[in-house]
Amino acid sequence: MESKKKIKVIPLGGLGEVGKNITVIEYGEEIIVVDCGMTFPDSEMYGIDVVIPDVTYLVNNKERVKGFFITHGHEDHIGAIPYILKQINAPIYATNLTIGLIQNKLEEHKMLDIVELNVVKPGDTIALEKLKVEFIRTNHSIADSCALAIHTPLGIVVHTGDIKVDFTPVDGKVIDLQRLAKIGKQGVLLLMADSTNACHPGYTMSEKTVGETLDNLFSKGTGRIIVATFASNIHRLQQIINSSIKYGRKIAFSGRSMEKISEVAIKLGYLDMPEGLLVDLKDLKLYNSNQITIVTTGSQGEPMSALTRMASSTHKNIQIEKDDMIIISANPIPGNEKAVSKVINELTQKGANVIYKSIEEIHVSGHACEQELKLLQSILKPKYFMPVHGEYKHLRKHILIAEEVGLEKEKSFILENGDVLSLNRKSACISGKVQAGNILVDGIGIGDVGNIVLRDRKNLSKDGIINIIVAIEKESRSIVSGPDIVTRGFIYVRESEELVNQIKEISYDSIQSSIDKNIFKWSEIKNNIRNDVGSFIYSKTKRKPIIVPIIMEV
Repeated sequence: MESKKKIKVIPLGGLGEVGKNITVIEYGEEIIVVDCGMTFPDSEMYGIDVVIPDVTYLVNNKERVKGFFITHGHEDHIGAIPYILKQINAPIYATNLTIGLIQNKLEEHKMLDIVELNVVKPGDTIALEKLKVEFIRTNHSIADSCALAIHTPLGIVVHTGDIKVDFTPVDGKVIDLQRLAKIGKQGVLLLMADSTNACHPGYTMSEKTVGETLDNLFSKGTGRIIVATFASNIHRLQQIINSSIKYGRKIAFSGRSMEKISEVAIKLGYLDMPEGLLVDLKDLKLYNSNQITIVTTGSQGEPMSALTRMASSTHKNIQIEKDDMIIISANPIPGNEKAVSKVINELTQKGANVIYKSIEEIHVSGHACEQELKLLQSILKPKYFMPVHGEYKHLRKHILIAEEVGLEKEKSFILENGDVLSLNRKSACISGKVQAGNILVDGIGIGDVGNIVLRDRKNLSKDGIINIIVAIEKESRSIVSGPDIVTRGFIYVRESEELVNQIKEISYDSIQSSIDKNIFKWSEIKNNIRNDVGSFIYSKTKRKPIIVPIIMEV
């Protein structure tokens, strides 16, 4: 009977895109979910806060979902958990720091009491009825990262999560290549591996090299040192702390996510912060400038981040001073270059000395480059291969890397989100497709903003809106007031009185024409107004504002 069954692997996010990582693995009646991430909206998603994966397939099979197994604590791997668990409340398994970060999220959503959280250690195995999930220590830009080895009756499926090979990690906890090699000898049926840096040759530098650069920069600092980095990069934070201690500086954290994540990391022992080192932002004035290090969010130029507010002089507690050294310890994510450059320019204009990647080596990636990916392929020796985590170009390059190491071309698969990869000991193929895509979160609304709403928001942002307000008497069917014109984002009314008066006339004529033709359905009259006014405005301005006729019946 076992021989007739297949393993199904279904990515619901994270393929051909950045973020929103979530993968379904099922065998028989058991389903496990690897990661549950979100992503941030692109420039076309007006007003959207976050983007989460469409998990309709999981909702339809929720009685079979045995748990969420999380590889590490980055937003693109845990950010959707509160939203998804409202629909599928299954146990969560993750390492200590990852669970701490998830707890924070669940607390914000008032869900902590209704979710089962299970802390595991690297080396632990969670046994279900047919499946066993083993956590294996890896390295990444956040502590406590793990790969997963899913032991099934048909073979082992390995999911690397986000991974790099760092032989000198800051915390001394080296990737468990020995265990990965043993699993390779047992036989790996399918490898799913991180592709983010597949297009980069060579090796990813060790995080410790950043510590050396930071130490050198700190030795030159005469005023405050402000370091912008990812809040989740605990190892980077530790190296900033170490340099601050060495050069007699107090530490202050700025930015909501920086404050929350550092608090969790200190509480759980992932950050070694001596007592008395941490000071409140409000107390910075009690110290000389050369006694202060500020660690802040905003390395990506986010509009509301702490560093951006410092650059625009709108930060509540921190104003940029001429002796400040500002270190941006991160690479701009593709698409953020313009925002980061703007922040750097504003900070420089205020007299700060801004250090960024092209000036000093103050950032290294948390993802494996080409040679590390070849190493993983060589020791795991998978029968089948499926690249994950990355845009299409990264997935494609990773396939070519696998072929270089000796994997046959037909045994690698590039999937799209929603594709079903079915495999057993003898064969593998893409056997179907399930519903997958984006669910947009706007405020407390989940999924209530669709393409039509986004299109309207885009049009509003381009050409604005015109409200045409008119009162019509019910009995006589005659215009008794208006039309009045109210515009937003279209023209400056005081300087365009002639155009506004022309719009009034066109609107009046359109309404009167409808009445003369015995058209008394408000919807038809509104459509006529939209068409007549829209054509006139386009002929005069070549713009297409949203036109909203409002008819009041009196």
